[in-house]
Amino acid sequence: MNYPDLITLGIAFGLGLLVGLQREKSDHEMAGVRTFTLISILGVLAGFLTRDFENAFILPCFGIAITALMLMANYLKAKKEPDTNVGQTTEVAVLLMFAIGSYLVLGNQFIAVVVGGALAVLLYVKETLHNFIDKLKEKDISAIMTFVGISLVILPILPDKTFGPLNVLNPREIWLMVTLIVGISILGYFVYKWVGKKAGMISNGILGGVISSTATTVSYARNSKSNKALGKMSAFVIMAAVTVSIIRVIVEIGIVVPEKLPALIVPFLILFVFMSVLSIILFYTISKEENEEEMPEPKNPAQFKSAFIFGLLYALILLAVAYTEEEFGNSGLYIVSIVGGLAKKDAITLSLAQSIKGGLGTELGWRLIMTGVLANFAFKIVLAAILGSKELAKWLGGAMVLSIAAGLLLMWLWPEGWHF
Repeated sequence: MNYPDLITLGIAFGLGLLVGLQREKSDHEMAGVRTFTLISILGVLAGFLTRDFENAFILPCFGIAITALMLMANYLKAKKEPDTNVGQTTEVAVLLMFAIGSYLVLGNQFIAVVVGGALAVLLYVKETLHNFIDKLKEKDISAIMTFVGISLVILPILPDKTFGPLNVLNPREIWLMVTLIVGISILGYFVYKWVGKKAGMISNGILGGVISSTATTVSYARNSKSNKALGKMSAFVIMAAVTVSIIRVIVEIGIVVPEKLPALIVPFLILFVFMSVLSIILFYTISKEENEEEMPEPKNPAQFKSAFIFGLLYALILLAVAYTEEEFGNSGLYIVSIVGGLAKKDAITLSLAQSIKGGLGTELGWRLIMTGVLANFAFKIVLAAILGSKELAKWLGGAMVLSIAAGLLLMWLWPEGWHF
């Protein structure tokens, strides 16, 4: 008995039931649970016949026959009910289930199961998707299209070679980092679109850290200036955003040098826990009289100009790190980290992670990244003092100074070689 073929039939039966159940539940007359199950099994049998008889024409003949059946069914339906709205979703789903059944036999079963499951989910979330799309504005569509251009058009055509002085500039790697940062920011932006503006202080801080902690600092600092009663609340949201940005740093390191993440992650996790405690304390000091305000709507995070500037900044930091290491040794890298952190925390993190991947020691590497992070914290204090109210500067400044002190102590006291 051929047990693998029986298992394949069982998988096809299950996928057909899953997709057919959704179509049956939506009261679709064209095809329901039985039809989709039969179509899936027919695809498997067509695959068996193609494989066993080694005839490549069997499978397309079955496909054409199913297409003809769908066309005839739609024709009869339109003739019987001229005003009916004939869609294409179920018809495409039928053909896809036939292809999935065939691919279970002739291709990769894992991919077939993933596609079948994704099809069922996509059909199920139809209303949710439509509601989400209805809420999209012109700038949201622009963000999606820009990200598609950045990731799927520009990235693949860039050369995967190192150029320029010091042999550290790889166009594809540089643009891959741009794609990563834009992708993280746009994810947070659309989560904001999903949860709405009134997400609460905690959610505002988390989303602000995912999208951009600097943009969050600027927005809430300006709000505290115009409404002095919001000083403490703004301080909490900014502090929460900056705290969440440490997780963003950890994610960036993990993507660039996953093999060395255990040797780099612990100090940042400790700093994250320390700052989380400060954020909680700050949250519970907010008086009950203060009202939560709507989270300021973030700008389009996928602007091509911003992406291009980030790419240039990242490339310049790569050059600066390589030049400083060659000319001045490791001590000069701390200056680069401070300047890079003041300019853009993501850029200095990714460039130093690339240097660690290229041979920079992990002990020095995480300290340099931490230096850039702490420099960025200091920059946040300056922004809050210039743009915000005195109360914001007092509360946020106190919390951030304690965070910088904790980071410096970690860099000074951390034992060599202590990691996961």
